[in-house]
Amino acid sequence: MVKFKEFGLSPELMKAVSKMGFEEATPIQAATIPLSLQNRDVIGQAQTGTGKTAAFGIPLIEKIDMNNDAVQAIVVAPTRELAIQVSEELYKIGSTKRVRVLPIYGGQDIERQIRALKKHPHIIVGTPGRVLDHIQRRTLRLQNVHTVVLDEADEMLNMGFVEDIEAILSHVPTERQTLLFSATMPEPIRRIAERFMNNPELVRVKAKEMTVPNIEQYYIEIQEKKKFDTLTRLLDIQSPELAIVFGRTKRRVDELAEALNLRGYTAEGIHGDLSQAKRLSVLRKFKEGSIDILVATDVAARGLDISGVTHVYNFDIPQDPESYVHRIGRTGRAGKTGMAITLVTPREIGQLHHIEKTTKRKMERMKPPTLDEALEGQQRAAIEKLLETIQNNNLSFYKRAAEELLEEHDSVSLVAACIKMLTKEPDMTPVQLTEEPPIMKKEKKRQVQTRQRRNETRGRGSKTRTKR
Repeated sequence: MVKFKEFGLSPELMKAVSKMGFEEATPIQAATIPLSLQNRDVIGQAQTGTGKTAAFGIPLIEKIDMNNDAVQAIVVAPTRELAIQVSEELYKIGSTKRVRVLPIYGGQDIERQIRALKKHPHIIVGTPGRVLDHIQRRTLRLQNVHTVVLDEADEMLNMGFVEDIEAILSHVPTERQTLLFSATMPEPIRRIAERFMNNPELVRVKAKEMTVPNIEQYYIEIQEKKKFDTLTRLLDIQSPELAIVFGRTKRRVDELAEALNLRGYTAEGIHGDLSQAKRLSVLRKFKEGSIDILVATDVAARGLDISGVTHVYNFDIPQDPESYVHRIGRTGRAGKTGMAITLVTPREIGQLHHIEKTTKRKMERMKPPTLDEALEGQQRAAIEKLLETIQNNNLSFYKRAAEELLEEHDSVSLVAACIKMLTKEPDMTPVQLTEEPPIMKKEKKRQVQTRQRRNETRGRGSKTRTKR
């Protein structure tokens, strides 16, 4: 293993690195840092969680000239959560050097960002749309930038940001260093690399193991309209201490959180449209246990570090294997076991097999739980509460009342009444969720899109012929 002291970093930077607890470099750091310090362009192919922020952050901070008040580097990230996470990491790395790092992203007051930009940050970490907005307003000038980092480039591609990235790069000097990080290397990413990078060095790092071994993984094949009842029955049977439910879209998260509360569960949702203050408030309540279920999108869950999550429920199957690994990694932490259950519609079975193949881990098929099983689960929870009360509490004050009741009623009826009172019977309050289209494997999706384009072309052709 390569140690950080072998990179020849400045004493200031080594102090910050040591303070962060870094001693040995991860494979992506060991390969990228020396190249980056030599001002080489680098393409880093690595999964989330391999230490890539420090891989580009350490050489980036090292090169910042503290006597120059201009913006010297820009990091472009797909989401505001990732932009915040990266800026916090860069702030820690640059703390002893006192490097000024500013995150800019959509959803935050733009006037506040303009005021912050006037305080001469050295590094900007931003989402494509908001960075471009500031460039067009002339509130952000990039003529002194010597380093550009494109983080999670494939995710930016999936979100339709390619044109924005190209526009941003056109405002940066051609004499610069460009570092691109991506979990996958689709053709559009290769084209960006060819067009905007100078003879880049490719660094590939494979994650040693994609899934944590102490997480039990199951799937339930179920129709879309039956998914919510299945979820609530699972919650009733398993009585998780802390659970995260993943939805595919912001709308889905809002509707799920509302529907869960309607049926008597304590749940709140987090997604990209929430303010940072609201997001932190929800996470604090979840950590403290005042809400039992957190409903989240993939984007909002990035960087979540919550101990004690016992169950993860994928209400919607994720878009890709990386997202699946990221989701289920919220449980089974610190040596504890966890459980992950994915609800999948018949049309999404291909996507499930794709995830299994990539993660090299089979999910066990689970039967959809019945209403009777849900009731039994809640009865078990009620009995556990009773037994816990017998063991842990002083009951002497209540024994006289119990004896009087026993003179009039038999013991079995009394205990049955106690269990009934404590049992949360399955709630069947009707809920309305907007249906989400099924996720298809990329090959199938391409076939469908090609078919649609052909049909559109034929349609246009027939109109032209009719006009003639």
